[in-house]
Amino acid sequence: MSVQVRTLGDKDFFSWLGLFEGYSEFYKSELTDEKALQVWSWIIDKNHPLEGAVAVDGDGTFVGFTHFRIVPDTLRATNGLFLDDLFVSDETRGAGVGRALINHVRDYAATHKLSGIQLITAADNTTAQRLYDDMGTRTEWVTYEIAL
Repeated sequence: MSVQVRTLGDKDFFSWLGLFEGYSEFYKSELTDEKALQVWSWIIDKNHPLEGAVAVDGDGTFVGFTHFRIVPDTLRATNGLFLDDLFVSDETRGAGVGRALINHVRDYAATHKLSGIQLITAADNTTAQRLYDDMGTRTEWVTYEIAL
């Protein structure tokens, strides 16, 4: 499958929203209008660190997205990139869309002279892990969350 990956723009909200709904459903996270509008406002705000890109097929249909942001890497005294979200529509999984999105993020990181890319996924998301294992290195780090 041939896709074009590009930065999300102001007019992309409703097409992005359909994918973001699928992403939220995949992770069993309730998506409210307020949450969707908040995330979208971060993506299009040039003063906010969150960036977004979308994969578009030959018919102009949005088939995947990624959200990412530049973060400090204190142990290296550099800036790195954290890939927050990656989602590919059910219909196009396994067709190279996820790889194209990660390559877009990799190009972004290289252009901005960042030190590397970090990402996490659910322990049971073996489909994503196969792609990430192919494109990167699984680390020894253990992730924790502290609820507030």
